[in-house]
Amino acid sequence: MTAPRIEVDLDKIRQNTRHLVQRLARDGISVTAVTKAICGQTDIVKAMLAGGVAGLADSHIENVERMRQSGITSPICLIRTPMISQAERVVAVCNSSYNTELDVIHRLAQSALRANTVHDIILMVEMGDLREGIMPGDLNSVARAVNTMTGVTLKGIGANFACLRGVAPDQESMNELSCLAKSVEASCGLRLQTISGGNSANLAFLTAGGQSGRVNDLRLGEAILLGVDPISIKPIEGLHTDAFSLVAEVIESRLHRTDGQSILAMGQQDTDIAGLTLPPGLKVSGATSDHLVVQTFDERLPIGAEISCQPNYSALMRAMAAPNIEKIARPAQLQNYRRITAQGNVSLAVV
Repeated sequence: MTAPRIEVDLDKIRQNTRHLVQRLARDGISVTAVTKAICGQTDIVKAMLAGGVAGLADSHIENVERMRQSGITSPICLIRTPMISQAERVVAVCNSSYNTELDVIHRLAQSALRANTVHDIILMVEMGDLREGIMPGDLNSVARAVNTMTGVTLKGIGANFACLRGVAPDQESMNELSCLAKSVEASCGLRLQTISGGNSANLAFLTAGGQSGRVNDLRLGEAILLGVDPISIKPIEGLHTDAFSLVAEVIESRLHRTDGQSILAMGQQDTDIAGLTLPPGLKVSGATSDHLVVQTFDERLPIGAEISCQPNYSALMRAMAAPNIEKIARPAQLQNYRRITAQGNVSLAVV
């Protein structure tokens, strides 16, 4: 079997998704699964859909096109404001998109009219994270402008938290977003379908008893895939944190004085080395573009042994995007091999 490779347990992805969908449904919130970290990988997307998500979201049009070509027909939203040069492609494969610029929305409207369709617009509001968004004081005027265009429909508003500045959502921000939704509705004379209140960072706030107000949608990626809170990086109760493993092969192994040193055939070009958790007894000594040097203390790793690491979100994104890393989805049958896992055990047969 090829290494390095990503192994994903589809049952754990489905179970994580189902748990979150059911938990948030009690607050009247639907889940939009974010697929950017997995590059629209079909098997994983289908596991998310089987878990009951209302739709999918991605930031790269190429990923969306890949999903459509593989037969995914569920609603898909582009969550990065579209490049104006890609407007026709966005309208062709996305039901909706998150937007901040009227010039882009005009181009989307023109493209939708040529395609004889209507494209849904969700306006992103800047609420402290400083990643993207319309300033709250400008939101009503932008919304009114969108509401007069043909070819597009104003579907909702959204906000982002804890991505750029790490600003976590709180009751004040949820209340403000709810008030902004009401203001837009009054200004435009319509009822917004979607109030997207954030991402996986919202889960801790809601679990602690926070009130969601008008928020009826969350965009979840990291929580579904890795089962952790993106701010604290702590496991979320009831979720699997080991759905993904990044496996690399030992290509050199020797003892240096009292310590062992091994080289794995994987480097910075393949993943974010700093985002990997290695098995107990192994420690990263350094990495180059194509080598990962690990200290093994008093143990010499066998040549050809496979080391299974747990990736964080950054490491997962880079590994999934790396073309030379094979992606293996369970419950497909895997060959037998010697593997040392991040949990510290050695396995000779893995299914």
